[in-house]
Amino acid sequence: MADPVVAALHQWLEAHEAELVEDTRTVLRFASIESEALPNAPYGAENRAALDFVLDKAQQWGMKTTDLEGHLGYAEFGTGDRLVMSLGHLDVVPVGPGWKYPPFGAEIDNGYIYSRGATDDKGPTMAAFYAMRAIKEVVPDIACRLRIAFGCDEESGFGCVARYMETEEAPTFGVAPDSGWPLYHAEKGIADFVVSRSLPKGDMELVSMEGGQRPNIVIDSCKATVKVAASVRAEVEEKVRGKWDANVEAHFEGDLLHITTRGKAAHGSTPFMGDNAATRAFRFMVEIAPFTVREAYEELLLSCHSSGAGIGIAGQDEVSKDLTSNLGIVWVEGGRLQMLFNIRYCVTWTGEHLLSLCQNYLKTLHGDFEVRVDRDSKPLYFPLEHPLVKAVCEVYTAETGDVRAPGVMGGGTYARAIPNCVSIGTSWDGDGLAHETDERVAITSLHRAAKIYAHLFYRLATMPTE
Repeated sequence: MADPVVAALHQWLEAHEAELVEDTRTVLRFASIESEALPNAPYGAENRAALDFVLDKAQQWGMKTTDLEGHLGYAEFGTGDRLVMSLGHLDVVPVGPGWKYPPFGAEIDNGYIYSRGATDDKGPTMAAFYAMRAIKEVVPDIACRLRIAFGCDEESGFGCVARYMETEEAPTFGVAPDSGWPLYHAEKGIADFVVSRSLPKGDMELVSMEGGQRPNIVIDSCKATVKVAASVRAEVEEKVRGKWDANVEAHFEGDLLHITTRGKAAHGSTPFMGDNAATRAFRFMVEIAPFTVREAYEELLLSCHSSGAGIGIAGQDEVSKDLTSNLGIVWVEGGRLQMLFNIRYCVTWTGEHLLSLCQNYLKTLHGDFEVRVDRDSKPLYFPLEHPLVKAVCEVYTAETGDVRAPGVMGGGTYARAIPNCVSIGTSWDGDGLAHETDERVAITSLHRAAKIYAHLFYRLATMPTE
């Protein structure tokens, strides 16, 4: 027999479906990409405005709110020692070109809302917000504190949750609606390595190169310039005329060959889902390079391999399978080519092991390669028998009839930064992929997720603890 409280939660959500859609569209219209820090707005004015919107809503609904200087805000209700928490984020990655509708227009077309953040992570965050509100209305005397947190720096460094953990309480049970169904019980380690080498010299010298928006996005456009010696000019010109890649444009200006390449953006955890414009540029350089300098460009091209083989870090483990590597930003500085790799490494590895592999491999190359670590976020792993994992799986199956094993992800969520948390699902087939052009969420997906979240939050608030 269905739990009458869960049935009442579902009824309440069905009665407020239109409100959920309109509030979601409103928060999607904030262009909350990290920007210049302002007083009480460390990640920019648009992030601050989005946070103000949801905290004002929470106050209107009778929840207590806390604002951590614009880093993160949260709303809470209920009483008791147990704390059940949902963590979502209001910030988004840059949009890139080629959108069907304005990326912050929240336009509706054929049942889908189109907007940056629709699936990552404003849509799921608003579904969780309404799920929390449903519990407050249906179970006003619940003997548990329920808290929903709204972060503003998930895409750019997790400074928001770092600020949270300085002064605030860790949950008894926490979830981050920001992954796949039913949940991801393991998240790979995430490291940003900057690999550099002096600019290749000789008959074809690399002069400049620039591409990429963020480490965790596949580069969708890139520009580079090489200086071609007169002695090999005719050879290089012939190769340029014979190029096969329609996404590469090249033209001479004196002895300088200007190269522009186009790719396809994708999430950095799945670089194989995109098409890296910097890889295209390096491949073109290899194709046109005179034999005397070809090896230098071959080493650069190989470094782009999504397995990490070209920087010596390819590997796998039993839990999380293959490591992935995304060349997310490339630039020239101090006479050296700088390449920032966003690496998702195995859950049984350490960052120290990863760095050692890379350092040892780079020593074997002909270029004067160096590496430094810009970031290392350690892996997350919950055993399948953990009560939180079991609860999420059971609620998901009860709501959908689908029996699905927990997954492992290369992406990183708030779950890795807050104790006692796992990341849970957000979307279904047809919804847009995170970080891609024309990101979208079905209105039916919002409603469906809200019902699952409400059931789950109520389950976590009331289930026995050991």
